[in-house]
Amino acid sequence: MKKMILAATALFGLVASAGAGFAQETIKIGLILPMTGPFASTGRQAEAGAKLYLAQHGDAIAGKKIELVLKDDTGVADVTKRIAQELIINDKVTALAGFGLTPLALATAPLATQAKTPAVVTAAATSIITDQSPYIARTSFTAAQATVPLAEWAAKNGIKRVTTIVSDYGPGIDVEKAFTETFTKAGGQVENLRVPLANPDFAPFLQKISDAKPDALLAFVPSGVGAQFMRQYVERGLDKSGIRFLAEGSVTDDDLLNGVGDVALGAITSHHYSAAHDSPENKAFVKAFAEKNNGMRPNFMGVGAYDGMHLIIEALKKTNGQGGEALIAAMKGLSWTSPRGPVSIDPETRDIIQNIYIRKVERVDGQLYNVEIATTPSLKDPVKEARKK
Repeated sequence: MKKMILAATALFGLVASAGAGFAQETIKIGLILPMTGPFASTGRQAEAGAKLYLAQHGDAIAGKKIELVLKDDTGVADVTKRIAQELIINDKVTALAGFGLTPLALATAPLATQAKTPAVVTAAATSIITDQSPYIARTSFTAAQATVPLAEWAAKNGIKRVTTIVSDYGPGIDVEKAFTETFTKAGGQVENLRVPLANPDFAPFLQKISDAKPDALLAFVPSGVGAQFMRQYVERGLDKSGIRFLAEGSVTDDDLLNGVGDVALGAITSHHYSAAHDSPENKAFVKAFAEKNNGMRPNFMGVGAYDGMHLIIEALKKTNGQGGEALIAAMKGLSWTSPRGPVSIDPETRDIIQNIYIRKVERVDGQLYNVEIATTPSLKDPVKEARKK
């Protein structure tokens, strides 16, 4: 292992010295996504979002062509790390982007730091990710950011007892903690359940919830797994139990929501993006996304990658195509109007500041959508904000 680290260090040194000697005619952006495996829907959406942005806003800066280098990590952290190293050393990318799950982003953080290569997280949501490297910025969300407004909504709407059921990894634990702390502070009671991330079987946990009969359940599973969760939710009869259904918005992912079916009707979720968001920017985005992708509806992974490309391209314009420390510095404080609403990059944490919406699943023009019913504006990551107190 030490030999591997020393070899990588030497190679990074060669890359740095070579980069100082000549200017690249092409600016390469490495896009690392799970294009195959259980999280392939994440990769499909993010690829579409990134390519749409470049198609709409041009693919050249300072006379240099922008080249997107897409690599499939299959959702496995060791593969992500190997690919990131190859992209930095062999392809000499100016920036990395993507990262469909927290372990994949964390695997890349030391490489981003060592090579001084900015990495834009467009999907993964655990709060700690941006702490792991000063070269990481995020255009997705944090799980706590999406969850705190839902806990506040539940407390204000007559819900007293909640059982949480989350996938047992970083974002799930963040959802559980954020909801529990916020809801109990408001006088509610919470029981917590965790389901393995790999090969999850939700049935026994859902049966436990059915037996306990709380006022509501609060669910979190990664994007792409929501349909499996909802199928077992129905099989256990929870759709007819009178227990209210609350969820972090990944569960009612726009890309898969119609496939979940009517069982999702009435679900209350919180998130930063809905394809039904009512703004001119989003209507244009949804239309263009569908036209470029055989009618596919964008979800939060699609808009995260779309905005990830926006962040990289606008920062490159500020640096006249220069990467490294100048590029990550240029990202700090950038603000724009996204299809999701107004956003900016927190200059302190490099996390995204954005609106979080309470939504209700409704049928609109024959299709299921997450229809926004309330807004918490300009929310920072609550985990990092709590550290300041």
